[in-house]
Amino acid sequence: MKTIAISGSPRENVGKRDAKELRYEGKVPAVLYGGKEQAHFAVVTTELKDAIYTPEANFIEITLGTEKVKAVIKELQFHPLTDMLLHVDFLQLFDDKQILMEIPVKLTGTSPGVKMGGKLVQKLRKLRVKALPKDMPQAVEVSISKLEVGSLFRVRDLEGGKYVVTNTPEDTIVSVGMSRALKQAEQQAGKK
Repeated sequence: MKTIAISGSPRENVGKRDAKELRYEGKVPAVLYGGKEQAHFAVVTTELKDAIYTPEANFIEITLGTEKVKAVIKELQFHPLTDMLLHVDFLQLFDDKQILMEIPVKLTGTSPGVKMGGKLVQKLRKLRVKALPKDMPQAVEVSISKLEVGSLFRVRDLEGGKYVVTNTPEDTIVSVGMSRALKQAEQQAGKK
């Protein structure tokens, strides 16, 4: 799993006024959960852009003073009108504790149904995956090389790895449906 490094500066005061002042300085108030104690700190907003505005799942390595902590982003809070980042919650990772993350789906191969004129429809772009940090995949690969027109690939069709997908087994990840052109061609062939 890809790791992004950021540095945080500890916060002495925790409150609305302090948080507002931090945002004015271009920083975001943040909290690290999951360890022995919660750690309140501030991060420069520009350091978080690579971690937040990406379709990929990433681990975050936070430097707090002399200590380095591995974590994941658990929750983000944005301003409802300006979309400005207001607050970030991090969850500390431990090598022996499983975590639950949303991991992107990566489609591989070429579908014979799409070659015939079918329409590829991806219903799930991310899957909930539970695993130890060392076993967490960068992406869940789904091969579409066997999908004909009218067929689909469900969560239950995934090959078992060192991780568990917690989505409902009946959820459709990707399907190949009939395109309008293919439907019209079939209707024309049926009329003759």
